[in-house]
Amino acid sequence: MTTSKVVLSLAALAIPVLSAGCASTNPQQAFSDVEKTVAARAGTQVRWIRSTKEDEAVARALENLLKRELTADDAVQIALLNNRELQATFEEIGIAQADFVQAGLLKNPSFSVHAGFPDKPPPSYVMNYSAAMDFLQIVMLPLRKKIAAQQLEATKLRVSEAVLKLAADVKSAYYTLQAREQLLDRLRKIEEINEAAAQLAQKQLEAGTLNELDSSNQQALHKQSRRDTAQAVVEARVDRERLNRLMGLWGTRTDWKIAHQLPAIPQEEIPLERLESLAIQQRLDVEAARRDVQLVGRALALRNGTRFFPAGIHIGVDSEREPEAGGPRTTGPTLEVEAPIFDQGQADVARLRAQLRQAERRLEALATDARSEVREQRDLMIAHRDLAEYYGKVLLPLRGKILGLTLEHYNFMLKGTYDLLLAKQQEAETEREYIEAWRDYWIARTELERAVGGKLPGMDGAPAAKPATPAEQPKHEHKH
Repeated sequence: MTTSKVVLSLAALAIPVLSAGCASTNPQQAFSDVEKTVAARAGTQVRWIRSTKEDEAVARALENLLKRELTADDAVQIALLNNRELQATFEEIGIAQADFVQAGLLKNPSFSVHAGFPDKPPPSYVMNYSAAMDFLQIVMLPLRKKIAAQQLEATKLRVSEAVLKLAADVKSAYYTLQAREQLLDRLRKIEEINEAAAQLAQKQLEAGTLNELDSSNQQALHKQSRRDTAQAVVEARVDRERLNRLMGLWGTRTDWKIAHQLPAIPQEEIPLERLESLAIQQRLDVEAARRDVQLVGRALALRNGTRFFPAGIHIGVDSEREPEAGGPRTTGPTLEVEAPIFDQGQADVARLRAQLRQAERRLEALATDARSEVREQRDLMIAHRDLAEYYGKVLLPLRGKILGLTLEHYNFMLKGTYDLLLAKQQEAETEREYIEAWRDYWIARTELERAVGGKLPGMDGAPAAKPATPAEQPKHEHKH
């Protein structure tokens, strides 16, 4: 038998297995599963940029989104399309897909040629040809593919979880910036009022109708309000750049506009029953941990069931030609078995058992933490909602009323300038706290969505009632 016939014999043995286990290295189908998962849980689209054409399509989508005033959902969509760290995470799917394909491939057969030359006449030589491949890998191939398939599924879950985490981070950053700019608008108005009051106080001081102490208090309040505005400007820039980083924007694309007022708090709140169970059912990190347990369990069963199998079974063909002219050629099969005498897989089995227990404990811990996070964020959201409503319906109207009455008393010379300034300062501080409570409600709501693992249930078409805002509070003017 010639060497080519030896190769064909081994190829004929492997072809049926290779035909049954053929898989594509293209990860598009796996990524499509991620797209569906994200769309179902977040209501947004993701795109894996793998070519210039896809990059151009994303650029066009960004231009359309950045032309208009950004909403929280727009910011999330931009980040899911344009965040380069997320794009790097998507490559994990390509790696897992390649590993899945590799698990379905047989190792290449080995070929050898040996030439022997005698050390005594007559001169001659002996040629020996052999080819062999590990037969045991054919038996193990289906099991290897099942494990690799589970690893691919776990990777898709982890990537989807990374997408949802980014969406939550973007929403939190968006609401933080939105509240900061809303507060900044109010601080600028307060600064304008204090500037006018300071100028008036200076004129009254020069005219002798206001003492120096009251005038200095007014000047100090004006300077403090300028400082508060400048500090808010710096904080707004920091918040804006954090959102830029999450959205992956730079250059001229950072000149986007944001709505200057937080969205209204819904009139009816989401149903809070069964949120813990919902989190256990749909959180992707919990599902990934559950898959890890299954994966390690399958690997343990495989290793435990094959620990006494030979470590290798090499089957091949050997061909040898005698040196004499016209001498016979000897051809026959070869068998090489690596017997499990010393290494019977004891260490591998012990390691896998420990890893299985470890994966089970991590799943239990993650499920416990998930339930706790749901309760914590649910309680925080309700607390911030109640606080924002209390500010909007009770404290702000009361502070407005006090300021109005103080202004009337001031005009009738019953209250001094310091009393009026104090009333204004307390109203401004109440407005600041109201905006912060309003912001914290939306951030807590975003974190509750993350803790639950997707959209909150029962909110489709729910009416919203806009709470009172600082801009809607009564405006007061000085009358002298």
